[in-house]
Amino acid sequence: MRFETIAIHAGDRPDATTGAISVPIYQTATFVFEDVGKTRGWDYSRTANPTRKVLEDTIARLEGGKAGFAFATGMAAETTLMHLLRTGDHVISMDDIYGGTYTLFQSVMSTFGLEFTLLRMDDRQRIEEAIKPNTRMLWLETLSNPLLNTIDLEMVVDIAKKHRLLIVADNTFATPYFLRPIEYGVDLVVHSTSKYLNGHCDVVGGAVVTATDELTQRVQFLLDAMGTCASPFDCWLVLRGIETLPVRMKQHEKNAIAVARYLEEHPSVKRVLYPGLESHRGHGIARSQMKGFGGVVSFELEGGFERVNTFLRNVRVFSLAESLGGLASLAGHPATMSHVSVPRDHREKVGISDGLIRLSVGLENVDDLTEDLEQALKTTV
Repeated sequence: MRFETIAIHAGDRPDATTGAISVPIYQTATFVFEDVGKTRGWDYSRTANPTRKVLEDTIARLEGGKAGFAFATGMAAETTLMHLLRTGDHVISMDDIYGGTYTLFQSVMSTFGLEFTLLRMDDRQRIEEAIKPNTRMLWLETLSNPLLNTIDLEMVVDIAKKHRLLIVADNTFATPYFLRPIEYGVDLVVHSTSKYLNGHCDVVGGAVVTATDELTQRVQFLLDAMGTCASPFDCWLVLRGIETLPVRMKQHEKNAIAVARYLEEHPSVKRVLYPGLESHRGHGIARSQMKGFGGVVSFELEGGFERVNTFLRNVRVFSLAESLGGLASLAGHPATMSHVSVPRDHREKVGISDGLIRLSVGLENVDDLTEDLEQALKTTV
């Protein structure tokens, strides 16, 4: 089946027990045994739940992986993956990662004896020079948050295989509709399902997709042992969103390209970051390995924080809010929102300035979006 069909039909659908066309919400903690030591395939919802299983199977099919796992949040998914490692292991990560991931690495997992090196992963020699005898994992975002940097997957996968490293790709921004990292040899794909997979800003969740049977067994064990799983109702909300994912992503991208081109021509804008623009330094890589460029556009205003503050106070269609990937357009200020936990010196080093704004371009009429940006930008003059 093709992507659009998988999004609607993957997993146990219609429901095998009742024939329900909409996946039932099995809102139960436990299941009755048929006999001592004999179940009907389910025993306790922390281990597995029928609603969650449909979501997990669907995401795995969309990503082209062996198995999928649904978590309470994206950070719960990332934290679980960190437990594939042991004290003393070393991880090489992109330096412009999501602020929550940065905090998890530097302020939480480092206290348990894990070591992290953060660098710009656009140069083979730089990456290989960072590899140590204790390096075990490469961590990347297929489109980085919020700078939209792209990764040459063939290059980093080749490095990982050569040095026998696990490679994890956060595919939240690109989604499997535009990019399937497992097809390039990535071992583990992680998502914040709160974003595009759900698409309605009404749930938080996370997911992991595995590429091998061994990793499937290890992640299943950790999910059960750590209790980081998603609830049945939250899984149902994400499933409902995934059914329209292909349609939504096409329109997100169409609107985002128009917004990016508009901003690129505006005299008040210092730079625009969007992989669909030829001016983006990762445009060639994105074009070669993706079937689309996503719905997030970041840009930097001339004049710094004061002008940003004025702009964000005056947007009307865009809402000043955390998160992204929903139907409604959002405007965020990474330095004080998604990346506020990242030290200023690191933010400035990687290019997350006080003047940077991240737009989650929604599904509104694109003329309304550009007109809203225009009137808000006029207030900053």
